[in-house]
Amino acid sequence: MVVKVVGIDGNRVTLETEFTDVFNKAEVEITVGEAKKKRSKDANAYFHVLVGKIADKLRISKIHCKNIMLARYGQDVFLDGKRFVISVDSDIDMMEREDIHCSAIGYGEVKGKKFTHYAVKKPSHEMTSYEMAKLIDGVVDEAKELGIETLSPAEIERIKQRWNLS
Repeated sequence: MVVKVVGIDGNRVTLETEFTDVFNKAEVEITVGEAKKKRSKDANAYFHVLVGKIADKLRISKIHCKNIMLARYGQDVFLDGKRFVISVDSDIDMMEREDIHCSAIGYGEVKGKKFTHYAVKKPSHEMTSYEMAKLIDGVVDEAKELGIETLSPAEIERIKQRWNLS
């Protein structure tokens, strides 16, 4: 399928499409949105390497460490312009979950049952280059404070440029 922009008038964009026989009966969805800078998978890999080293040093699980780092330096998830918050039975340890990342923001009680309120955090693999740069900077600082060897500032800056993170 070929899609061409044939007109732009204010907020209205007119597209022209040419379908081949393969698409004649197919349903096609086109999403137009703000272009975001992509970042390399290498940035995510470096994040996970540092998380592993920090977890080993602190003697905690890697997933627990990852959730701590995402809570400190990651991005909240927003739905309809509002921060996405969940309330979970306080007996459940959300810091050991890999399927959802969150940070505790408060506590409550309903009919004697205790709940912890969490802000849901964006997974690192879904972050923009800017968000990933903030995460990497924070995790590098944490690693250095623990005496963990990291790339030099010049190497990190060079890699950020390669990752499109600067």
